[in-house]
Amino acid sequence: MQLLTSDYLLGFGFRWLHILVGIAWIGLLYYFNLVQVPGLAAYGDEGKARNITIDKIARRALWWFRWAAIATLATGLLITGQKDYWNNFMNGSASGNGHDVAISVGMVLGILMAANVWMIIWKHQRVVLANAANVLAGGEADPNAATAGRKALLASRQNTIFSVSMLWFMVGSAHFYSGAFPDATSSDVRTYFIISIVIIALLELNAIGIFGGIKAGNKMLWMYESHKNALITSGVLWVILWVLSETMLG
Repeated sequence: MQLLTSDYLLGFGFRWLHILVGIAWIGLLYYFNLVQVPGLAAYGDEGKARNITIDKIARRALWWFRWAAIATLATGLLITGQKDYWNNFMNGSASGNGHDVAISVGMVLGILMAANVWMIIWKHQRVVLANAANVLAGGEADPNAATAGRKALLASRQNTIFSVSMLWFMVGSAHFYSGAFPDATSSDVRTYFIISIVIIALLELNAIGIFGGIKAGNKMLWMYESHKNALITSGVLWVILWVLSETMLG
């Protein structure tokens, strides 16, 4: 069977798994931001129905969400860990420069999003889940749950903002950037990559409260206050990174 040979298993097989688990991860990210969070807002902070939803549905969804993120990251690393992957990477060839910088930006976004899932979202959602279970059992509400939920929300909305550009560069590395910029030089690539990383880093620092804190109403946090704002910002970020690539690599 051709699929079980090393060339196909390590090449096509890992890419197929990477896409499969990535769909599960990003699909749940959109579910949380576009469906569950707006829906829970209708219950109010302490509504019983809200806590039941968190305890019974969100707990299960978060399990799949965080492990899908790990699976996406792991399969991505398996792809890049193949012995021939880096042979022509960033070697200055005109045909490879566009591909290399696109996949690099996409990889940075994907790794950062996975880190947000495990280091911020899941860390704080555990507090929210424990509080919901405790309240349903007749206990007192945890005063730290609201702050924890807010921190998780900001990171989740930031992942939504990153996701559009991440998917663009992941797909674009093979289907657009590999052939669209034949005259891009290594200097162009390095400059574009650095500028992109600076923009991404500034957004991430904003999401974790470095610039404006985490309280609602701060102008720096406008992009996170609703799923609509996050979607608008995701489009703006994509346009900025795309226009910069057209300007700097073209």
